[in-house]
Amino acid sequence: MNRNLFFTPTDILLPAHADMRRWSVIACDQFTADAGYWQTVQDTVGDAPSTLRLMLPEFYLGKCDEAAATREIQQTMHRYLDSGVFRTVPHSLVLVQRTLPGGAVRCGIVGALDLEAYDYAPDSVTPIRATEGTVASRLPARVRIRAAAALEMPHIMVFYSDPDDAIFRDALAAANETLYDFDLMSGGGHVRGLRVSGMDADALAARLCVPGVGTDSAHPMRFAIADGNHSLAAARLCWLEKKQSLTPEQAAVDPARYALVELVNLHSPAVTFEPIHRVLFGTDASKWMQTAEAALASADGRGYAISLIAGSERRDILAKGSSLGEAIAATDTFCAAYLAESGGTVDYIHGDDEALELAAGDGCCGILMPRMDKAELFTSVLRSGPFPKKSFSIGLGADKRYYLECRKL
Repeated sequence: MNRNLFFTPTDILLPAHADMRRWSVIACDQFTADAGYWQTVQDTVGDAPSTLRLMLPEFYLGKCDEAAATREIQQTMHRYLDSGVFRTVPHSLVLVQRTLPGGAVRCGIVGALDLEAYDYAPDSVTPIRATEGTVASRLPARVRIRAAAALEMPHIMVFYSDPDDAIFRDALAAANETLYDFDLMSGGGHVRGLRVSGMDADALAARLCVPGVGTDSAHPMRFAIADGNHSLAAARLCWLEKKQSLTPEQAAVDPARYALVELVNLHSPAVTFEPIHRVLFGTDASKWMQTAEAALASADGRGYAISLIAGSERRDILAKGSSLGEAIAATDTFCAAYLAESGGTVDYIHGDDEALELAAGDGCCGILMPRMDKAELFTSVLRSGPFPKKSFSIGLGADKRYYLECRKL
């Protein structure tokens, strides 16, 4: 790998003879309350080689012996490596063309991301930054699996900014082999992977790593985490722990320094952002409207449009905050304070109509959050750090990345 780059080609493992439809399974953090979905996946996979055996779906957390499940995952990794399940695609990037269930095609580039260039801390100034706050309680299960893992597979998606989409368009011209082309299970659409190798891969990686948004600052930001932030955070924790036992020369070449990810152009028409609304339940809604407006409304007439809901009443205001992240943070701080005083709970709701209906119920109220312009993602993170949790959703559950490519650790 080129140690001057923070995204590089790498040796990628793909199944040598497996049924690809049964091999490729959606990310572990999807359909976490849907027993039927994961039972269907189990039935589809059966005893075939599958990425299902290399991860623990979050649906099963708290419902199984997690230590035993982790040991089984680690043993299966070694068994797959030793029994010829994989073939190696050396020093390559993979161009991914994912046809989503709705028909849009999302394009990506799979390669290795340098964990030395990434930090999920709120005050990070690294070239690669988190877009949402990291929840510490979600890291231990991932750390336990990765710490003793023989290989990794990504559901991590990372944004780069290329408004003209010139990078991927030019990369297609350099592709020299079709690696896979098949329908995904459980309504996931279709996926096709093309190989870029050798000097073409090095040139593509170098182009992707040029300074991006924020180049006028002392700490430019090139990549922003789209999905899988907690998996990438776990990989960084594992690397920082391992790094302590290595010499500088060993640390420079150790595979654990890198994480396999898929880069996706933020400006792709297939990338959609949906707001996640706040609804309060079992609370005193009688004073909500006046209290919320007084606490949240921008005094200077500038800010982000939100809607306060209580019963049949709706009031549109501009919320405080110099960035969208700050506006969402102010909203969450107010909701927490209101619940502490008035009782109740908060839930995070996808969909305008559902949020409106729920917030109109007895003892309920809520806030319709603003939709984010894509151009605001990088600028807001640069200005005020990662967004609060549950700030936005990228696509629907079935659109999320499926496990497919692997890399040896």
